[in-house]
Amino acid sequence: MNPKVKDALEWVYCIIIALVLAMLFRYFIGTPTVVKQVSMKPTLVENDRLWLNRWGRTIKKLPGRGQIITFEEPAKIDYAENELDKNNPVAQYEKRTGFQWFIHNFLEIGKRSYIKRVIALPGEHVEIKDGKVYINGEQLDEPYLQPGIVTDVRSNWLSDFVVPENCVFAMGDNRPDSTDCRAFGCIPLEKIESTVAIRIWPLNKWGPVE
Repeated sequence: MNPKVKDALEWVYCIIIALVLAMLFRYFIGTPTVVKQVSMKPTLVENDRLWLNRWGRTIKKLPGRGQIITFEEPAKIDYAENELDKNNPVAQYEKRTGFQWFIHNFLEIGKRSYIKRVIALPGEHVEIKDGKVYINGEQLDEPYLQPGIVTDVRSNWLSDFVVPENCVFAMGDNRPDSTDCRAFGCIPLEKIESTVAIRIWPLNKWGPVE
């Protein structure tokens, strides 16, 4: 083989291996992202740059209450009261298999994600009333909300429910401008992509996000 061709092929192999390793790291370990929505103000604002921890998805571990997560956008984000089972209020997703799954979930081509805060965990009774959130009958302390913020109900069927098994109920900190589980139901574990580890930009806000 021509030495020049051999050298070129070696470079190609190295680049391919590097790309594969980078994609594996991005999917299983972590990745940076940029906030593009206003639903988490004042905790997160547009153009904040974050480092996402995806190890929880790899080991199939549910996030804890108060953690900020990213998850895949449901197939539909607004339902009439008769469209979802009140006894199993879980967000609906399009089923993808094989190459379609690889393109959408692994390469994340054409995929949209939401960033919200975990409010309630599996088996917990959630009530939204009088502008507040109650978990198992106790009012939830939410110090991350701005003063005067009211938690309204987007649909009556999600004002009083129990979080299904292997799911979480999540909302944005900017409640009036957040499309979240109040509209489409709880998020199943397999659709949770990551937890927010740290903010990496701007530098004066560098560090863990709470």
